[in-house]
Amino acid sequence: MSEVATFRRVASLSELPPNTLLSVDVEGAKVCLAHADDTVYAFRDNCTHKEFPLSAGALEDGQVECAWHGARFDMKTGRALRLPAIKPVTTYEVRIEGDDILIAL
Repeated sequence: MSEVATFRRVASLSELPPNTLLSVDVEGAKVCLAHADDTVYAFRDNCTHKEFPLSAGALEDGQVECAWHGARFDMKTGRALRLPAIKPVTTYEVRIEGDDILIAL
């Protein structure tokens, strides 16, 4: 039997303008929201190379770049795309309901 995801409201679209990153706390976990290409992505707000918030990084071509060492991750899949990171970052399913951003944990 498959488990049904529980979505939680984490922010509003007005808090996350296009081409920006936002760190939110969800049940004690830091999550980075990214608004790019008319889509909102959610992933763990921590580079898998070194403990550093991805929300301090930059968005480019569907990727988030860590500001510390330049590692890059695919925002949709979490896959590490550029060294020094080799491990993927955890991603979360996102829903938009009106102005609300909800993610599944």
